[in-house]
Amino acid sequence: MDIIKTLADEFKIRASQAENAVKLIDEGNTIPFIARYRKEMTGSLDDVILRELFDRLNYLRNLDEKREQVRNLINEQEKLTDEINKALDNALTVTEIDDIYRPFRPKRRTRATIAKEKGLESFANEIMMQLMGEDIEKAAEKYIDAEKEVNNVNDAIDGARDIIAEMISDDADYRALIRKMTYNEGVIASKAVDDEKESVFEMYYDYKEPVKRIPGHRVLALNRGEKEKILNVKIEVQVENILKALENKIIRSNKYTEKLLKEAVEDSYKRLIAPAVEREIRNDISEKAEEGAIKVFGENLKQLLLQPPIKDKVVLALDPGYRTGCKVAVVDGTGKVLDTGVIYPVPPHNKVEQAEKIIKAMIEKHNVDIIAIGNGTASRETEMFAVNLIKKIDRDVLYIIVNEAGASVYSASKLGSEEFPDFDVALRSAVSLGRRLQDPLAELVKIEPKSIGVGQYQHDMNQKRLGEALGGVVESCVNNVGVDLNTASPSLLSYVSGINGSIAKNILAYREEKGKFKNRKELLKVSKLGPKAFEQCAGFLRITDGDDPLDNTGVHPESYDACKALIERCGYSADSIKNGGIKDIGKKAGNCEKLAEELNIGVPTLKDIIKELEKPGRDPRDEMPQPILKSDVLSMEDLKEGMILKGTVRNVIDFGAFVDIGVHQDGLVHISEICDRYIKHPLEAVSVGDIVDVKVLSVDVKKHRISLSMKIK
Repeated sequence: MDIIKTLADEFKIRASQAENAVKLIDEGNTIPFIARYRKEMTGSLDDVILRELFDRLNYLRNLDEKREQVRNLINEQEKLTDEINKALDNALTVTEIDDIYRPFRPKRRTRATIAKEKGLESFANEIMMQLMGEDIEKAAEKYIDAEKEVNNVNDAIDGARDIIAEMISDDADYRALIRKMTYNEGVIASKAVDDEKESVFEMYYDYKEPVKRIPGHRVLALNRGEKEKILNVKIEVQVENILKALENKIIRSNKYTEKLLKEAVEDSYKRLIAPAVEREIRNDISEKAEEGAIKVFGENLKQLLLQPPIKDKVVLALDPGYRTGCKVAVVDGTGKVLDTGVIYPVPPHNKVEQAEKIIKAMIEKHNVDIIAIGNGTASRETEMFAVNLIKKIDRDVLYIIVNEAGASVYSASKLGSEEFPDFDVALRSAVSLGRRLQDPLAELVKIEPKSIGVGQYQHDMNQKRLGEALGGVVESCVNNVGVDLNTASPSLLSYVSGINGSIAKNILAYREEKGKFKNRKELLKVSKLGPKAFEQCAGFLRITDGDDPLDNTGVHPESYDACKALIERCGYSADSIKNGGIKDIGKKAGNCEKLAEELNIGVPTLKDIIKELEKPGRDPRDEMPQPILKSDVLSMEDLKEGMILKGTVRNVIDFGAFVDIGVHQDGLVHISEICDRYIKHPLEAVSVGDIVDVKVLSVDVKKHRISLSMKIK
């Protein structure tokens, strides 16, 4: 297989782009580095396409490896023909290669192998040739052999039928035909194991949908219902149609063999082929559903990680709880913990006055700007307490509900205990809540991505694949934003291009021993951080107030000479960058093509340098919608049909989006209520973190369900 041509065709890019991307990957360059600093070679392919290309490259290489492995195995049996070689060369999937190899694969003892041991293979071949000029029973007589346990005509015929059934099952073309018909004409059907039992799967208690049209989220729902032994799921087909299609392929006009061949076809399909094909198709649609869900999870995670930080604000974080109380942590604008405590303002304790006294004192002492409240157990009651308190103090304090998904995972982790060895688990969680409001990216990277809670059926997926995909999303976000080398945690540093966990710890150790990094070149003094790692990471690490102003930009050190030449050419000095950037350098630069040639760099690199010089140290998250801060509270009972409210998109799934409108229970905007135009998926119109206007369609207080619409006009 010409992998480069295949990649170019599939991704609709030039062969040179595919070839260069593969070369760069094979040389050990990371995806963020290739996407950001090798645009000339790849034709400016972004990191999303490069990751997909990388995954596809691995698949195609594994496919080639499998192809050669099968070719060698068949060749060892001295059964490799030009026809098989050609079929292997043309195979585009692992399934196709498996189908080709099936007749040659060593088999456990089957009914067919037992029949072959009895000397009935030539009889089966005779029947398959369909040239017989006498009754089957007559032809079978010569195969009777008591020593081989072929005691009569029926034994011979049964054995031949078993061999023919396996021959049909092993034929790659027949399997491909049945697989195609099952997929195109099959219906996936589910029934309740106990239709009296209440469950979240009730809509699937008697459910049918064409296999080729069932959306991914329903495939995953059926799989979970089956796994939990609530549903029985199977694929139903018109068996007669498949048998007819097989017979048309296999049976020619011969009155002596027709009946037995029809029996063999039916036996082969029902006993050998149908169960395997059903498994294959269900695995295939499940894999596609998982990939779709992983993409949605990844997009949600990306938007969550890239939520704008609330900078330079003192935050008082409340991690709500009933019996164990509400844990309190105050963190300053840099995330440093200033104060901690525990209050009991909600049932069963109801020590409201005491709690108010403690929180008021903390607000006054530390000049708190924002109260962050976790959205878990007792969140509603804690929110009411906070609102009543805010009304009683002179200082302007706002509050916000923070999604605490994953906070408990972090607080109980080894990392959490290393960071705060003197805090108990709940206090660490409160600190994490406050910090994730201040800088979501820096705090959320400490948590395993799949625990952050913006996915769908994530626990039912291939965990290795999910981890790889989400890890790629986090890596992309971290490198897109850039990392302050002198303040970043090891967790954040470990996602930087070219830096692994051990190098991240070595950077921290160097920082603790030597003090702040003064320039990027100093990174080369860090243990195990060699020239290759430096090349990969340097451009993504920022140093504020260092020796060289360019170290606080996304300009790579390899382009410093060209960058300085550009600055001088436009009549400025490097120090000009410190004063908020050189706003008009793009205009002064003039013709980019001509200038790039003079500076001996590519046009994409020149444009990136100009962008960095205009806004050095820029944070792309600042362009995202700011989170909604509140001073009063609504309850579900306050909601009325037709009310227009502002909300924050918390999660996007295949059939809609969940929006936080400030009543503790997120409302669902069904895909049909997102916009007037037709969309295949909600992500075409909304993302996690978006601030949206919604209209209340209905409220079910008993079931805690709120139905919303974004179609307001």
